[in-house]
Amino acid sequence: MSSQLPPPLGRDTALFLDFDGTLVALAPTPEAIEIPSALVALLEDLRDQLGGALAVVSGRQIDAIDRFLAPLRLPAAGEHGVQRRDSQGRMQEQHAPDLVPILDIANELARVHEGLLVERKHAAIALHYRLAPQLEAVCRDAMSRAITGRPQLELLHGKFVFEVKPTGVNKGIAIEAFMTEAPFAGRLPVFAGDDTTDESGFAVVQPRGGIGIKVGSGPSLALHRLESPRAVFEWLVQLRDQLAAPARKNDESPRSDG
Repeated sequence: MSSQLPPPLGRDTALFLDFDGTLVALAPTPEAIEIPSALVALLEDLRDQLGGALAVVSGRQIDAIDRFLAPLRLPAAGEHGVQRRDSQGRMQEQHAPDLVPILDIANELARVHEGLLVERKHAAIALHYRLAPQLEAVCRDAMSRAITGRPQLELLHGKFVFEVKPTGVNKGIAIEAFMTEAPFAGRLPVFAGDDTTDESGFAVVQPRGGIGIKVGSGPSLALHRLESPRAVFEWLVQLRDQLAAPARKNDESPRSDG
């Protein structure tokens, strides 16, 4: 795996960005994240420079992404692709499976063990153990048993979270769907993400000649790397300035002394 920084990008880029651990630093709980003060304006600038070809691809629900990035409403994939909103604002959402048995098991585990947090999404149940990392095996075993005999569900293991979601959806499939539509179609796909759940995205963009960027440490399919969300922010600032430079240059005209 290469550790090189991403190469310069042009206006023909289709930019896909994970949210937690990529655009924002991870926090003890999902609601405790802090949004960098200049992030929303930066993303808005990049969206405009790329002709709208910028999307957030996240495990969060889209309404949560909108709430944190308000008033900005970007094209987005939520719950690893269960939800997807295109550049025209049209929403596609898969039918939610019966998650009551999974929710009951997760809630009971959280009742017995301090430090666990259950997150109910539209079509998924996430069990967070960031505040109780010693319970990783307990959480894995319980959630694995919960989906036994239910092939329509699968278990994802992310950073301090186990998530039960519908089988057959992932971030890579969501990115592929975006790439069939304007304004993303025909562009160079670039995806930055920090977690194991982002590997499916790298597996889609790199065979297309695009760029995968792993944020943080750990093994990855991605051929490029940035060390932290702060480094992602700085890279995005450089990208914005780089994309703006040709426009400024073209706006310049010879001065007349007449």
